[in-house]
Amino acid sequence: MRPPAPLYHNRYIGPDVLSEPAVRLENVDLTLGSGAARVHVLRSVSLTVGSGETVGLVGPSGSGKTTLLMVVAGLERIDSGRIAIAGTDYAGLGEDELATFRGGNIGFVFQSFHLMQTMTALENVAVPLELAGVDAAFDRARDMLGRVGLGQRLSHYPAQMSGGEQQRVAIARALVVQPRLLIADEPTGNLDAATGGDIADLIFEAAAEQGTTLLLVTHDAALAGRCGHTVRMDSGRLVRHNGGAATAAALRSA
Repeated sequence: MRPPAPLYHNRYIGPDVLSEPAVRLENVDLTLGSGAARVHVLRSVSLTVGSGETVGLVGPSGSGKTTLLMVVAGLERIDSGRIAIAGTDYAGLGEDELATFRGGNIGFVFQSFHLMQTMTALENVAVPLELAGVDAAFDRARDMLGRVGLGQRLSHYPAQMSGGEQQRVAIARALVVQPRLLIADEPTGNLDAATGGDIADLIFEAAAEQGTTLLLVTHDAALAGRCGHTVRMDSGRLVRHNGGAATAAALRSA
């Protein structure tokens, strides 16, 4: 395992400095709401993550973790600052261009599986490929479901599957486009400990196999500790950096 990279002035610096980073945020600010309800959600956040790195994002509820993921994904426009994902600057993209970029470069795994209930597992996984106009979408979806251990559940609907199986479908859907970046927001939060452990293994193994950068939000100290680096958020700022080996202890003492 590579040693942790340093944190300088609220900035996490990934070690892969010779190539284009997977994630680069520079002095990102975001305020949501209006009037008395206006909240400064992100405050001068600068974050650089090298290609293929695994980074855990931790901190108390309401600290801005999920909002930061939404900003990275281009689902929330910022007030000021700069965002570049895999070398593509969001400032130059319109909404349609951003959606196209997101569809081909970013995969999502959420705590709630967000599967289409009227579609089979195979159809759910094929959706992003069909939207991207990829040939043999169902063949690729079938192969990916086999890789996550669901080769015998292709024709099952979400209601016919366990929570762990549904999350495997969601992971297959996220990875089938071979994204450069995988965003996971509490991916084991709705699962029991044993199933959550299996899902965590699958996420880390699949990301490593495809060389995908992983940005993970979790309250689970053990899960965060599996990341190569962990960044802690508080009140919209990045306030602490630990290497994976130190993460669990840091979370317990926070």
